[in-house]
Amino acid sequence: MDIASPPSVPAASLKPRILPRPRDAAVEARALAEGLTPLQARVLAGRLPGYEGELAPLVTPSLRHLAHPERLRDARRAAERIAQAVVDGEHIGILTDYDVDGITSHVVIRRTLNELFGVPESRLHSLIGHRIHDGYGISLPLVERTLKLSPRPSLVITADCGSSDEPRIARLEAAGIDVVVSDHHALPVEGPPASAYATVNPTRDDCDYPDPTIAGCMVAWLVMSLARGVLIEWGVLPVATPKLSPWLSYVALGTVADCVSLGGSAANRAVVAQGLTLINRMEAACWRAMAERLGADSVPFDAETLAFQMGPRINARSRLDDPYAALHFMLATDDATAARHLETLDQDNQSRKAIEAEMTEQAKALAMPQLAAEAPALVVFLEEGHPGVQGIVASRLVQAYGRPTLVLTPAAQPGMLTGSGRSIEALHLRDALQRTFELAPEALPRFGGHRGAAGVGVPREALEAFREAFLRAVGEQLGDAELGPRVFIDGELIADQLALSTLDELEALGPYGREFDAPLFEGSFLVERLRPVGADGSHLMLELSSGAVAVRAIWFRALTPGEVPAFGVGDRLRCAFKLNRNRWRGRESLQLMIEHAEPLG
Repeated sequence: MDIASPPSVPAASLKPRILPRPRDAAVEARALAEGLTPLQARVLAGRLPGYEGELAPLVTPSLRHLAHPERLRDARRAAERIAQAVVDGEHIGILTDYDVDGITSHVVIRRTLNELFGVPESRLHSLIGHRIHDGYGISLPLVERTLKLSPRPSLVITADCGSSDEPRIARLEAAGIDVVVSDHHALPVEGPPASAYATVNPTRDDCDYPDPTIAGCMVAWLVMSLARGVLIEWGVLPVATPKLSPWLSYVALGTVADCVSLGGSAANRAVVAQGLTLINRMEAACWRAMAERLGADSVPFDAETLAFQMGPRINARSRLDDPYAALHFMLATDDATAARHLETLDQDNQSRKAIEAEMTEQAKALAMPQLAAEAPALVVFLEEGHPGVQGIVASRLVQAYGRPTLVLTPAAQPGMLTGSGRSIEALHLRDALQRTFELAPEALPRFGGHRGAAGVGVPREALEAFREAFLRAVGEQLGDAELGPRVFIDGELIADQLALSTLDELEALGPYGREFDAPLFEGSFLVERLRPVGADGSHLMLELSSGAVAVRAIWFRALTPGEVPAFGVGDRLRCAFKLNRNRWRGRESLQLMIEHAEPLG
């Protein structure tokens, strides 16, 4: 697909480069020595650069590799405060972010308190901010809503937020409310919020937990698991009280959707693998409703199902409206209720797609002058943009241009802009924003996030000062790194390897996700047939051949609506592709998922 650009931006600089993924020879040799196939060893070596730990916990994920929650700083203190609230019959507020990580955290905490610890629903208060009206984290409107509750909770447990919310936590503390923070976002330079009763966060400098990359839902799961242990120690719960293992289905969804590392993290790989096993038992109404909507051929779910089917639907509700429908969907106890809430999520997701498409085109146009100036990052302000879709649009620009991107829109608070950012592997976005704050504190009064994604609040009049400081911070971190859209491939597959058996071999290394990308290969094919598909004709369905082997392929977002393909039947294509299992009426066949293609000669 050709990308239209003004003369000031050379088209070649916007064309994705297909590059071989660097491979760690030592990791490859170790993998072969441990019995992996040459193809598996090749794939592993491309995803674990410099990795010196044991390969087995990554290759065969298992819950036995999870570290004990007591290794999380403040976890014991947090668990004992939660246990005390259970014993004393206190009202408990559950305050979480509105995205998938926050919603799944909410489900873990609420179901544990109610179903395992016996806290009645009447003493539990769900506190989830409205993305547009309240903003991220422990926002002031959410604090005011909490203080107006009657009876008022004496304990608030946060998940996936709170580490950067000291002023609001201090307000709750002054009102006699203890706040237990469970979070995974990077802490501010001044450290954990001083007014919190406890702050459980694996990124704390004084935390001994061996894996700082776990998602917020996993932190919540560990804290609640420890609270169960405390209640058993105190004799409040019987030893036979069920463990929280079934809730790992929610943790798997939140972990995949929040884009935390699935590379060198044995913990994340274990909970996603175990969670998928639980999900595919279809014991919860939410999973059954999603399988019904996606069709019988969608089962069993894999990590991509969570990332590209479930995650976007749950996120869409919080992006465009309030997130409680997503919570009700996840908590539904019968199929009819789950299906009703899923219909709402699905409608929002369709609306989100339309808004996203329009905003992406506007953002790309505004990015062109910055690309012409060879900016190391893109900062795009959309005056009419919807704040709920900023992150997705930023992701589209990162994919198209290979640069860290922040997309900003007007905030509900007068005079302020709100923004979401996505990064490339070479840049730690949260660290870049910390440096931006050091350079221009007045231009960045609020920010938070982690390596791959972050959110910001910027005064409207300080936008240019923020842009200048951010570009400097990014430049300092990236140095002379070459930027641009790049497609990293794991080498070629010979014609005989275009088979389901090869896909079986690759799937044995799963789950795939951030920092452990699904294998991508290169090959040249003859186009036998092609036709645009999809409601707007933006996808391409192809039949390709390589030697005596014929295979079907799909290329999503290959065209802009109304665009004609740059190649036709009889042409040869150089493709970067994934292997995909196509299920149709109970039968399976191999399908290629095209990531990039260009005519040959």
